[in-house]
Amino acid sequence: MSFTYVVPDIHGRDDLLSGALGKIEAHASGKAGVIVTIGDYVNKGPQSRQVIERLLPGIGGGRSLVVLKGNHDAMMVEGLRDPAKLAFWLERGGDAALASYGGDPAAVPPAHIAWLDRLRLLHVDAHRLYVHAGVEPGVPLQMQSEKTLLWKRYPKDDASGFGELHVVHGHDNDPEGPLLYEGRTNLDTAAWKTGRLTVGVFDDDRPGGPVELIVVRGEGGR
Repeated sequence: MSFTYVVPDIHGRDDLLSGALGKIEAHASGKAGVIVTIGDYVNKGPQSRQVIERLLPGIGGGRSLVVLKGNHDAMMVEGLRDPAKLAFWLERGGDAALASYGGDPAAVPPAHIAWLDRLRLLHVDAHRLYVHAGVEPGVPLQMQSEKTLLWKRYPKDDASGFGELHVVHGHDNDPEGPLLYEGRTNLDTAAWKTGRLTVGVFDDDRPGGPVELIVVRGEGGR
């Protein structure tokens, strides 16, 4: 039996990310597997730089790491590359991200910006589709717009997946989550603010939602 572990929106909480990776390691008990992080590594929380530094080189332990892009990651890239978009980024949590680099945009390593920029938008396996925000049903994956993949918000009563694939996403936070539906799972619990990060554990041989949830609590956790 193998598992895919999905880590949702981290938003500068390296303490929670570190705790999640440790709990995944313990759960996996030395078995190979996949970790999918579904975006929003930066902004809002205090440790954006540390989160990037932890993920950028990849991880060991016999597990492959799939790192997907979130809208806040794209926002940071645009804000640092285009002065006209800097204020938009800073007003949406980018001020905290920039503070983790000492407050100077010039101090953000180009390698960090390039890494965020080239992150993938989607990951698909036999039973599930992993994405930051969501997908439009009926639209082929290669035709999905970046705006949809990074910014979509599902109606609260929308339980649909994507054909036979269960959709695993974050983006639209619910502090009381995660939200588990027949066709999709929303793992985002506003961890940067609640101090509670929920990792979804998915059985690679079984379709549908998570078979287990790993909860990581840090400062402010409840």
